[in-house]
Amino acid sequence: EHRKCGVNIQYSPCGARTIGADTEVSTMPAGRNDAVDEEFIPTRKTLLNRLQSASDDDSWRTFFDTYWKLIYGVALRAGLSPADAEDVVQETVISVAKNIGQFRYDPENCSFKSWLMVVTRSRIANQFRRLNRVPPMHIDDGDDATSLLNRIPDKADGIEALWEDEWQKNIMDAAIRKAKRLIDPEQFQVFDFYVLKGWPVKKVAQTFSINVAQVYLIKHRISKTIKKEIKQLEAKAW
Repeated sequence: EHRKCGVNIQYSPCGARTIGADTEVSTMPAGRNDAVDEEFIPTRKTLLNRLQSASDDDSWRTFFDTYWKLIYGVALRAGLSPADAEDVVQETVISVAKNIGQFRYDPENCSFKSWLMVVTRSRIANQFRRLNRVPPMHIDDGDDATSLLNRIPDKADGIEALWEDEWQKNIMDAAIRKAKRLIDPEQFQVFDFYVLKGWPVKKVAQTFSINVAQVYLIKHRISKTIKKEIKQLEAKAW
């Protein structure tokens, strides 16, 4: 899959701040945009088409809000500090901006998910080289950026495993946020305290003045809704 994602990643010096003529990249979003939840992780073909224009600030902002947490989380787990992980986010977005015109939507051969993972992996490897540090895990960066993107990934490459794990976590987070908007707020609180925060079932029941059976029932119903949302997100993801 990665072998067919041929594109030449251009290196962006540390400190670069733009992805287009006037498009500023901030390292962290100013606030959450619930609209993004509707299609995270899926990247619709229409969004990718709009990203071909470097001046489309709204589309690039949507892209950044959608993917920064995924890229940042992988960089952190690869062994970088929060500040260095922020640099990876910024340089990954810059690289995508410079090369998105070469990306061709072909989910059978090269998914955007895989293409973005390769770009991110290259930026993480570059960050370790800049710091003159040896990564705590194997990062297959090839001999140069071009060869990296034309190679079949090494199964021992730790970044690929981290990427898939973070991808699934973000799908779960998006599914939970979507489900929350569909469910009675008090019932979601019961679910939150029992399932997400791990409170004992009896404590949850006492807190909300309901019986234990009701707690189990709420968990079952909301879990079912979340699983449905996950399936829908995964069906659209590529």
